[in-house]
Amino acid sequence: MPVISVEHLCKDFKVHKRRKGFWGSLSSTVTREYDIIKAVEDVNFTLERGELVGYIGANGAGKSTTIKMLTGILVPTSGHIDVMNLTPYLHRKENARRIGVVFGQRTQLWWDLPVIDSFELLKHIYEIPENRYKHNLEFFSELLQLRPFLCTPVRKLSLGQRMRCDLTAALLHDPEILYLDEPTIGLDVVAKEQVRQFLKQINAERQVTVILTTHDLNDVEQVCGRLIIIDKGKLIYDGGIDALKNQYGKTRMLIVDLAQPYTDIDLEAVSLTRREENRIWLAFDRDTLPASEVISQLTSRYEVRDLTISEPEIEEIVRRIYKFGMSQ
Repeated sequence: MPVISVEHLCKDFKVHKRRKGFWGSLSSTVTREYDIIKAVEDVNFTLERGELVGYIGANGAGKSTTIKMLTGILVPTSGHIDVMNLTPYLHRKENARRIGVVFGQRTQLWWDLPVIDSFELLKHIYEIPENRYKHNLEFFSELLQLRPFLCTPVRKLSLGQRMRCDLTAALLHDPEILYLDEPTIGLDVVAKEQVRQFLKQINAERQVTVILTTHDLNDVEQVCGRLIIIDKGKLIYDGGIDALKNQYGKTRMLIVDLAQPYTDIDLEAVSLTRREENRIWLAFDRDTLPASEVISQLTSRYEVRDLTISEPEIEEIVRRIYKFGMSQ
């Protein structure tokens, strides 16, 4: 049975329509008119226990609105949400006890208190049994290397340290679902990798269902097995990342180091897209032309020192889908 079920989910916002000029502003105070903004429109999906899903979209696509409805912060305009047999906005307390949430720009830690004091307070808020609390604190302290700054006030932590503490705070009470909204925003490369490895480990070892919203598609590609794309409030893709690449990332790139700067690069069904001195970038359609044939054409006509085949990046594929739609 799914841990999350979303059916025909919609969320509309009424935005006050302001008229121009003095008299327009004055009349707006007497008779108000509104525009209806459809933030989420007829979204449907289900998640099974233990899934690790990337939920992505451009700014204003509706992904954060969806997460807020799943956590019970917002009430849907229409449609149905079932999270572990609960309706989130009707059962906020029960739902909150069974989920963890991390927003990259905010923290649930107390700013002026040492980190360990925040954890102790959360233990009492969630009524975590003492033995379970100690076990989880030890587990996360070891996994995320928290010990050096457990007694440091939160305001003195680096962004990467604070994010590791926020992840711990969200998981101390053993939630079944973890919602992450931009968890790696602003982090350096090392900190991002630590967060990614941590998410994969707790998902594998504890079967925590993870929903990740992010603009960093490297997070999605390295962590998630499934991708849901939302655009202008509507769900436009739900499936595997490899399937998305196979369907919409058909252009492969051959990066070639030539022995000399040839000026007459001419290969059948291959496009020269870029050149830097003796290095060239050749694009070709993976469905119509095997890489071996491109390499054969190339080496038979030109002297090659080195070459590399580059698969399409998920970021570029998603960017094209936003621009041209799923029918590209």
